[in-house]
Amino acid sequence: MSNRLQYETSPYLLQHKENPVDWYPWCKEAFERAKAEDKPIFLSIGYSTCHWCHVLAHESFEDAEIAALLNRYFIPVKVDKEERPDIDSVYMAVCQAFTGSGGWPTSIFMTAEQMPFFAGTYFPKTSRGGMVGMRELLLAIHEKWEHDRVSLLQQSEGIVAHLNKTGAILKNADDDPVHSAVDIYERIYDSKYGGFGRAPKFPTPHNLLFLLSYYQRYKKEECLRMAEHTLLQMYRGGLFDHIGFGFCRYSTDRRFLAPHFEKMLYDNALLILAYCKAYDVTDQAIYLEIAEKTADYILREMTSSEGGFYSAQDADSDGEEGKYYLFTPNEIIGLLGQDNGKAFNRHYGISEEGNFEGKNIPNLLNSDPADKSLEAFLQPLEHYRKKRYSLHLDDKILTFWNGLMIAAMCELYLAGRKERYLHAAKCADAFIQKNLCENDTLFVSCREGKRGVMGFLDDYAGYMFAQLELYKATLDHRYVERASLLFDKVKAGFGDHTGGFYLYSKDSEELIVRPKETYDGAIPSGNSLMAYNLVRLWLITSDEEYRMEAERQLDFLAAEASQYPHGYAMFLTALLEYDTPPMKVTVVLDAKTDGSRLKLDVPADAVVILQQPTEEYPLKNGKTTYYVCGNRNCMPPVNDLNQL
Repeated sequence: MSNRLQYETSPYLLQHKENPVDWYPWCKEAFERAKAEDKPIFLSIGYSTCHWCHVLAHESFEDAEIAALLNRYFIPVKVDKEERPDIDSVYMAVCQAFTGSGGWPTSIFMTAEQMPFFAGTYFPKTSRGGMVGMRELLLAIHEKWEHDRVSLLQQSEGIVAHLNKTGAILKNADDDPVHSAVDIYERIYDSKYGGFGRAPKFPTPHNLLFLLSYYQRYKKEECLRMAEHTLLQMYRGGLFDHIGFGFCRYSTDRRFLAPHFEKMLYDNALLILAYCKAYDVTDQAIYLEIAEKTADYILREMTSSEGGFYSAQDADSDGEEGKYYLFTPNEIIGLLGQDNGKAFNRHYGISEEGNFEGKNIPNLLNSDPADKSLEAFLQPLEHYRKKRYSLHLDDKILTFWNGLMIAAMCELYLAGRKERYLHAAKCADAFIQKNLCENDTLFVSCREGKRGVMGFLDDYAGYMFAQLELYKATLDHRYVERASLLFDKVKAGFGDHTGGFYLYSKDSEELIVRPKETYDGAIPSGNSLMAYNLVRLWLITSDEEYRMEAERQLDFLAAEASQYPHGYAMFLTALLEYDTPPMKVTVVLDAKTDGSRLKLDVPADAVVILQQPTEEYPLKNGKTTYYVCGNRNCMPPVNDLNQL
């Protein structure tokens, strides 16, 4: 038997289509039925590669007794957080307000009017270890709903009122959030193993991008050291998949050895950007190599035939987390032979005692990452691994995450000048234009030819970021024009006269809260990325309107970031670019020069402008001429950049 989710396209919803739970997707019909039958809604939010979502589903949603309780006393609604980030944002804030923490799966109990009255994350089927069980919770809430509803609902209005107040501009913003954030990063930096804070450790590549940008401007060696140490440790550990490449979600330990094994598109996009930035700053080839390995994994495993990038690969195989990635020494020896197998095991830390639940995560924590002598054995091991077990692929294509990966592929092309990466970026851009954009309106996702709902701020910010990176890689001004059109849509649909941008448009479905997300968590917020985009748009166009819009957005975020500046790294990077702009190179073309074929040896964050000769920018000696400005100084025009 299948429930209503059988008609959906979301991989996460389809994973639950044969549950005995009478699931609804988020829809008007569910809320109308809840009202007509005077029942509460049970809202379950997750995503298809979420390990604890799988556990909850197996223990409770596949269980006949739990399903019977849900079907009898509640209207169950299932939401994919990646397709409806607006719903996820609102009810994650609810969960945090009720419990002090959040995560997925998110479990919300609410009225037919969408007013939440109880929240949590994972619940075991029955109570254990101090955790309330799903069975006991459902019965207790039903009892309260029937006999003491007033006390059950008394927190609801207060919670929603509180959430609607958050996001107001705070007073007394930090006058110097950039330097304050650096001070905090230094305090929480793990000098032994890299990264920040204690385990679990998330990559948060935008923190590293900020530190590298700060080093470029202020030459503070500690910022470079923190960024480089973290980037190398993440690569050497098990967070990086040394057999098939690409980075996993986060590290469960201090050393970056044992990851949570799911691989997300956005993590890998942001990490490519960070390693490219490190290569630009240091000229160390290993960073470019790591970025290229990561991109090659994306092109091999996570790219559709039409060019769009898929969302994620699961952590689980056969119901066990990490099973796909683990090896024993004898397996390796059996595949590679005695001598090669033993050498491989030594180099990649594979031992009899194991480093993860009796088996081994290949890693380079005790080996030289520059040693390439055994890399010829990686491909046969990768082929063997694929035959041994399989991984679930979340093959929906998300506009926001694709925007980040397009930007990453552009930066990788600029770093190494390998055409395949620019080609991949252009193909993904064409996919979005064909499948996820209509009259400059974006849509959040697509799968099997079906589009999701209208796009959110993150989608516009991410795709605008992609357009500006495509311009940087190609110097084709049409990408700047498209970025300008996207900003017009954002300003009209998401803007607020008090500052900042709402998560969802005025034309989208209205929820109980209209949030403005500003904090940069595992991924930069739409507001932070919009600040960066506006600064870049101003630097490229020299349009005063964009300068004023950038200032307005930076002022809004400075107030938001005042209490926790190191949680706003993308905003800080935008602020750095605004306060200390990167090199600007204006290229005045002679009649013989094809601007599309120019390959300039300039810093990766440089702003390059192509134009025809004018009175302000004439040709020198009748030849293509370069006008270079940086550090608030302009150099004399030259015909050869090497002269500078």
